[in-house]
Amino acid sequence: VRSTVFVMHSHTPRRDRAGAFSCALALDIAVGFEMTRSDIQAFLAGSPHAVVGASPNRRKFGNKVLRTYLQHGMKVFAVNPNAEEAEGLLCYPYLAAITERIHGVSIITPPAITEDVVDQAITLGIKHVWMQPGAESGSAVRRAEEAGINVIADGSCLLRELGFNG
Repeated sequence: VRSTVFVMHSHTPRRDRAGAFSCALALDIAVGFEMTRSDIQAFLAGSPHAVVGASPNRRKFGNKVLRTYLQHGMKVFAVNPNAEEAEGLLCYPYLAAITERIHGVSIITPPAITEDVVDQAITLGIKHVWMQPGAESGSAVRRAEEAGINVIADGSCLLRELGFNG
């Protein structure tokens, strides 16, 4: 059973009053798309993954997503054209620079950049894209779905799904 969810995030992930990292976001009705729990399971079932927007700064969401993969023993590639490395991993400037076929991409970028990342994923034949909270773009969701990509863009957060030990 699929359900349609309408969301647009009005801000990015933040710390709560106690200082703990939170993926909880304020939601506004804006962009409609469908997703199911099985979309997340399909995303996580394969390997390897890439984190576009991976950051060397341990306080940044892109670093926490990268560390979540590493904490769970998952093979992951870091992608950030403005960094040389993150968490000891080489940062690739773009998806096509990775020589191994990527199963899924976690995107932690502003929506305008997410659109470019989705175009790269389509070109490379990547079949799973997870737009982390704050990275969603209605246009990118539509293009990815039209290309047959499994898209997660409902505000679901990898840190919550897998558990982040930060």
